[in-house]
Amino acid sequence: MKSLQKLATIALAIILMGSCTAQEEATTLKDALKDYFYIGTALNVPQVAGQDPQAIEIVKTHFNSVVAENCMKMMYLQPEEGVFFWDEADAFIEFAEANDMQVIGHTLVWHSQAPRWMFVDENGDQVSRERLIERMKTHVQTVVERYKGRVHGWDVVNETILDDGSWRQSPWVRIIGPEFVQMAFEFAHEIDPDVELYYNDYSVSRPEKRDGIYNMVKDLIDNGVKIDAVGLQGHLSMDFPTVEMKEEALQKLASLGVKVMVTEMDITVLPWPSRRHSAEVSLNYEISDEYNPYPNGLSEESYTALMDKYVDFFEMFMRNKDIISRVTVWGVDDNQSWRNNWPIRGRTDYPLLFDRDYQPKSAVTRIIELANAKKQ
Repeated sequence: MKSLQKLATIALAIILMGSCTAQEEATTLKDALKDYFYIGTALNVPQVAGQDPQAIEIVKTHFNSVVAENCMKMMYLQPEEGVFFWDEADAFIEFAEANDMQVIGHTLVWHSQAPRWMFVDENGDQVSRERLIERMKTHVQTVVERYKGRVHGWDVVNETILDDGSWRQSPWVRIIGPEFVQMAFEFAHEIDPDVELYYNDYSVSRPEKRDGIYNMVKDLIDNGVKIDAVGLQGHLSMDFPTVEMKEEALQKLASLGVKVMVTEMDITVLPWPSRRHSAEVSLNYEISDEYNPYPNGLSEESYTALMDKYVDFFEMFMRNKDIISRVTVWGVDDNQSWRNNWPIRGRTDYPLLFDRDYQPKSAVTRIIELANAKKQ
């Protein structure tokens, strides 16, 4: 009888332990996904300055990686040649450090949001190749040196391959040539040999662009260049790309022996004003009711479809945790998403995981539950 009682006691203890385990399941994104990858978000200057405390509370609760939306881009850090403005970037770094968050530096070299002086000489003519190389080196190394040991990884070069897989004919390519990419990586590595270095681009699910990036990264690796990961931007729509296309791109690039990251993720539910989807920041169209169908809130059908899309992508990300090091959404809540003003200014979009009232959408709970279930 005593043996039976002892067995019953042990069984009860096991049940109670299981109950406690269930009660201790993760309830935030960063806790649920900690065994999969970092979960990040982009922060803007007002948020870091304390002007949006509700958004900051979300960041502290749910995210363990942050990237500056704009303040670490070239035109903001060096608005005049040799004159660096550090205040906003310093504040961003200090916020991340105070909250024990992984810091991603975005971005060192990009054709967009570069200062006007970068590509011209004192007479307003095109700058010489030698001088542009020196300007790029000075910028990259000055910025990397300032934040050495404080930044986990840098988006060294951003968006230099077009949708057809060819080189974007930006001033960097026209004046220096495609070798500017290797130079930028080498300049950064020279100053901080330990920091991770990334290439970042959009629409990588397109086979032609994916292959163009693959070939570029392979050439860098073959030339002995340190490149740790490729960032695949996640500016998605409801019909492009498919989960399968995104997964194929992730896996192909990872086959080069680098990590992959999903960067800048948001999903627009709004109709696209052209035949071809893109994340080209220079696009600009006129607003009309046709392209702003949800000014007062999503329909139930559209909301459900959006949530399903988010969950489907995160399920795929979790399935590929061995190659994905980070997933970053491009913004905290719908109210401050760039999607409201691009490619049509003044639209009302719903692309993020938290709504305009700072409340988590149902996809947040579903992603957490999915992550918890996969751990069991």
